[in-house]
Amino acid sequence: MSKRIGLLFGMEDTFPWALAQTIDDMGGGDVTAGPVEISYLEDRQDFEYALILDRISQDVPFYRTFLKAAAARGVQVVNNPFWWSADDKYFGNLVAASVGVETPRTVLLPHKERPPGTQATSFRNLRLVDWDQVFAYLGFPIFLKPAYGGGWKDVHKCDDRAAFFAAYDQTRDLTMMAQEAIDFSDYFRCYVVGRERVHLMRYDPRLPHFERYVRDAPPIEPALEERLRRDAKALSEALGYDMNTVELAVRGGVPYAIDFTNPAPDAERSSVGEANFAWMVRNMAEVLIERVLHPPPFQLTGTWPLHLAPRPALE
Repeated sequence: MSKRIGLLFGMEDTFPWALAQTIDDMGGGDVTAGPVEISYLEDRQDFEYALILDRISQDVPFYRTFLKAAAARGVQVVNNPFWWSADDKYFGNLVAASVGVETPRTVLLPHKERPPGTQATSFRNLRLVDWDQVFAYLGFPIFLKPAYGGGWKDVHKCDDRAAFFAAYDQTRDLTMMAQEAIDFSDYFRCYVVGRERVHLMRYDPRLPHFERYVRDAPPIEPALEERLRRDAKALSEALGYDMNTVELAVRGGVPYAIDFTNPAPDAERSSVGEANFAWMVRNMAEVLIERVLHPPPFQLTGTWPLHLAPRPALE
């Protein structure tokens, strides 16, 4: 009997279908793939899938709980729904530092507006922010972006104090990070599949979305390429992501990890281009088939607990 891979996805038009067809072609009848079908969820329910690839649960809480239930019943889920529910981009910076990857200076900020269900007395521990210290630490320009989020939503580039506070006033009850802007000479977006396979793509985040992937890019200097691949793999291994994109901005020959907690990365043909699309489909299919045929032990997180050694409390 063949083992089934379920694909859980949303608005994507090309990647899931191409991936399912490739898995069917490569699986030789032993492994097949197709869309996950979900209705309501029973607490004693079993699941027909050996593995589920998650492309959408970050936007649909019902799907996230479905995936946790599937994992509890022995289904492999890529990426791990328990850790994905817990991670955030600020904590990711701490993980990056623990595995020797450079990141921009970053500050986590209190909510501009109170989250729903809270009131003034909910914040008795909170003290006023010393904005002079924040700006002195980061310098301008500053990027303001959510600690929980993606897709360039609610991201602001702020060139001075006035622009910063105008942007901060728009952030509602989001948890925001303020981050040093890296004046880069090169910028790369890297697919990382199975924590080991890395595909480097020159990328320009300053351009409109569908123009950001640089076509006909020049070769990468070997030492830089080695460092980019090392950093991309180190981050994905530490975070425990088997599907991820890592964005690295190069300043003075040093890659800085800008955005690297993307466990449902863009893989649409019209967005990433034919060559990048083909690489992602082929390598994702190979990794998923390998995982179905040779299941690894369940891992609650990546390897970051081995690297983030606790420090003694300050006296």
